[in-house]
Amino acid sequence: MTGTAMTEATEFDEIYKLSVAEVPTNVSVNRIDHDDEVYLTAKEKYEAVINTIRECAQRKQPVLVGTTSIEKSELLSEMLKKAKVQHQVLNARYHEQEAMIIADAGRSGAVTIATNMAGRGTDIKLGGNLEMRILRELAGVPEGSERQKSIEVIRQEIEEDHEKVKQAGGLYVIGTERHESRRIDNQLRGRSGRQGDPGASKFFISLEDDLMRIFGSERLDSMLRRLGVQEGEAISHSWISKALERAQQKVEARNFDIRKHLLRYDDVMNDQRKIIYEQRRELMLIEDTQEMINEMRLEVIDTLITTNIPENAIAEQWNIEGLKTSCQTIFTLALPLTEWAAEDGIAEQEFRQRITNAVEAHMSAKEEKYGTALMRAAEKTLLLRLLDQAWKEHLLALDHLRQGINLRAYAQGNPLNEYKREAFNLFGEMMASVRQQTIAVLCHFELDNQSPEGVDALIPQTDFSKLEEKEPGWSDDDTSVFGIGAPVSVNASLPLHNPGRLPLDTDNVQQKQTPITKERIQRNAPCPCGSGKKYKHCHGQV
Repeated sequence: MTGTAMTEATEFDEIYKLSVAEVPTNVSVNRIDHDDEVYLTAKEKYEAVINTIRECAQRKQPVLVGTTSIEKSELLSEMLKKAKVQHQVLNARYHEQEAMIIADAGRSGAVTIATNMAGRGTDIKLGGNLEMRILRELAGVPEGSERQKSIEVIRQEIEEDHEKVKQAGGLYVIGTERHESRRIDNQLRGRSGRQGDPGASKFFISLEDDLMRIFGSERLDSMLRRLGVQEGEAISHSWISKALERAQQKVEARNFDIRKHLLRYDDVMNDQRKIIYEQRRELMLIEDTQEMINEMRLEVIDTLITTNIPENAIAEQWNIEGLKTSCQTIFTLALPLTEWAAEDGIAEQEFRQRITNAVEAHMSAKEEKYGTALMRAAEKTLLLRLLDQAWKEHLLALDHLRQGINLRAYAQGNPLNEYKREAFNLFGEMMASVRQQTIAVLCHFELDNQSPEGVDALIPQTDFSKLEEKEPGWSDDDTSVFGIGAPVSVNASLPLHNPGRLPLDTDNVQQKQTPITKERIQRNAPCPCGSGKKYKHCHGQV
């Protein structure tokens, strides 16, 4: 619902699949749109603008002057001050005065300088705005007959001024420069001639303007000089206006291509976002997470076996020490893997099955210890927490990737294709990390409150929609780690802020359980968890 969408109809259709329909105005437009005036230099252009403003001020016609930046609006303001022309300046530095300035912009003889003052949602009423004048002039007058008399006087003044402005030609809009987008120029022009009021508009252009410099002002400059255009003279013709419109269309097409290119990168992230939110929604609606956790556990074990036991490799080539360390770190299981590997005829499949059986027995014992209901609640809340944290960090990683991906073009690669491939790999690593950390935490956590009565009383209080973010580094004093209110302790350091691989060292397990303080910690200060590392290399790493 806008009056300036027709120039962007192609983009609306191609990007958003929206068609643009033009609806005629309620009252016929009486505004006179003059052809652009082109000058050789910016100095001549501004002199012409000031002369036009003077002429309008002499016949008491209000003027709205549009500029493309704050600097240019203040430059023009200084020129008007030297010319002793009363005026108001409206830009981002005076936004608190916006309502009052616009309320007076339609009064006879008013001069208002605005920075891209387009589509601000307020009609500039010829003669002034009744409501704003009452608010400003009768602020301290109490309700009563005196106030009503004053309101009638103000209304009469506005009506008389309205007729005076109409006789002078209505609001005169002056554009000091053509904008890159025709839409902005049309919005500025549309401030005049509202609701059938008379009005006029004209754009003043110089060959030193940004748009003219970009699009062949040298050729136009030589042509104007051959035609004998002298200093201070202007050329005004419909052909010039059409040439400028074509230049604007070229800039708009270029900007559209830039936005379309950016959108292709955003689509990659959006596709991943859909997958994450679909999985998250499914997780929140599911009643029993046991099957999902079992699948994760099998995938984590398969990844460990594939990493440490290459395909078609003999037992002597297996990385048994690495597999043993991973099982200890993730599952808290000290398995006799060395003895298993020394057995004659041992195969990869049998190795995988033995580890799977040991992990399932460990998890079954934990579930029998704490109860099925509590384990399901812990699994669900933990999955939501880890998925949310991993997704936030994945978005940050994609942002870093995006900043330097264009350098791949130097290696004759397509940056967009490279971004898609890298983003796909990062997404796979993120999902694998979520699975691994979920299984690891479920294998590590211990509940201090083991009484059945206490556990049963906590289950109904679970609210998965209001999970609180907690700092990593849990301790026995941390409550509601899984959102269920039960005191929890973790037997190993599991930095949930790091979506990468879990640390393999467990030497400082007890020291790292100290909770992080809420005070601001310097990046190079020792980490308060007691690890001995700097904060930026421990719990403060990005």
